[in-house]
Amino acid sequence: MAEAEAVEPRLRTRYKTDVTPGLMKRFGYKNPMQVPRLRAIVLNMGLGEAVGNPKLIDAAVAELTAIVGQKPVVTRAKKSIATFKLREGMPIGVKVTLRRERMWEFLDRLVTLALPRVRDFRGVSPRGFDGSGNYTLGLKEQIVFPEIDFDKVEKIKGMNITFVTTAERDEEAKELLGALGMPFRS
Repeated sequence: MAEAEAVEPRLRTRYKTDVTPGLMKRFGYKNPMQVPRLRAIVLNMGLGEAVGNPKLIDAAVAELTAIVGQKPVVTRAKKSIATFKLREGMPIGVKVTLRRERMWEFLDRLVTLALPRVRDFRGVSPRGFDGSGNYTLGLKEQIVFPEIDFDKVEKIKGMNITFVTTAERDEEAKELLGALGMPFRS
């Protein structure tokens, strides 16, 4: 049986053919290796309510696995906080880091399928940059992803999505993400 040939993700092809030459022209780069690239996408679900209901962690792991196709890591509390009934080492969230093909596939699904399903969507905020070329976007509900079966969701959980780029300035990162289809608010 012949080995299945890997198909290059649509957005990576677009990055190579359209985005790289456009950014080289816009910022006056002389070498294609100077052009900022997307390095990783990190999805994080903080579940403070998991202190009282540990089953939320299992549900979050299952949902995040369905969304990205990769098993997330359970994050644990670093400190004990008595007022929140939190002990050091208790599970309080899940996160997953996507790279290479999975990263490009996820970005494509996020931009084309999930973000347009957000209620009253007028674009993502351009203020989520951290000063060194990374962008963080918050979603209030995980049900905007088509992989989540709405009937099986016990609790609506939000998530943070961080785009880690090689850009040195926020302006370069915004141009990169905008060229890849991120719908920034004007």
